[in-house]
Amino acid sequence: MYKIAVVGDYDSIYGFAALGLEIFPVADRKETEERLIALAESGYGIVYITEAAAAECEQIIGKFQERLLPAIIRIPGVFGNTGDGVQGVKDSVEQAVGSDILFSNN
Repeated sequence: MYKIAVVGDYDSIYGFAALGLEIFPVADRKETEERLIALAESGYGIVYITEAAAAECEQIIGKFQERLLPAIIRIPGVFGNTGDGVQGVKDSVEQAVGSDILFSNN
């Protein structure tokens, strides 16, 4: 079984510890990139990352998107939400289903 990690600022991620997920607070871009690399090399299957933290290290995240694992999923945080997390989930569902499930013909 793969492990699940949550990366971002402490205020945004501390609640995930109550769900049994491992949290990794980060303070800056360098620390975030180092943490992502370490998690990928340690056998994590899913890494949730706050949108603000992901925005700082798009290049390293892009490298991981070419790999099967870990799946890096953007989530909203308490600071600096960009909508990328929701858009990423929407794009994934659209790709899996074959159409935009939120589109309506009203």
